[in-house]
Amino acid sequence: MKIDWAFPKQIALALAVIGSLAWYPLARYGTPEIVSAAATGALLATLNVLMGFASIEYSHGKSATVFFKVVLGGMGIRLLCLALALVFLMKVLHLHAGALVGSLGIFYAVFLVLEVLFIQKKVSIKS
Repeated sequence: MKIDWAFPKQIALALAVIGSLAWYPLARYGTPEIVSAAATGALLATLNVLMGFASIEYSHGKSATVFFKVVLGGMGIRLLCLALALVFLMKVLHLHAGALVGSLGIFYAVFLVLEVLFIQKKVSIKS
């Protein structure tokens, strides 16, 4: 199985660009707890999309049933894990909720678009 490294490179580029754009406002106006919560949100979104990448790569080339079970089932499991992680981080570790959810939301939305485009590319290659 040959791994397509273009997608992780896109994720790294998006992470660098969004992180660069957010760095100055966070450093200038954010408290250390806001900065750490925002970084944690970015980390969660990045781990989430990399798990999605792994499931897409694993299921590529297999039957459509296996592909959809792994990708869509994995998406549900990843969302559940994100929700549990958010509850844990906010209720137990008391991270700043606004910064955590805001950062996670921004990165999640950007990464989701990239993930859908990657799936579309994989499916069109298979056809």
